[in-house]
Amino acid sequence: MARIATLDITRIEPARKYSTIFQYFDDLKEGESLIVNNDRDAKPLHYQLLAERGNIFHMEYLVQGPDVFKVKITKKRRTAD
Repeated sequence: MARIATLDITRIEPARKYSTIFQYFDDLKEGESLIVNNDRDAKPLHYQLLAERGNIFHMEYLVQGPDVFKVKITKKRRTAD
């Protein structure tokens, strides 16, 4: 079973949160996942990731507030056309 990295972005300064998440996401191989812990809802992150990387990921809530939000972001595997 593959190990899943967990990133606690509550400890990262706001100006660096998205760039840090994107760096971790970009390092994922297809089918790998990243868990992101935050104190805010992940909907803005979902839309930003979709806008900047496209529909190449799946995001699911593991914990959905009100004080803690935890999402699992998985890089989708490419399908044969």
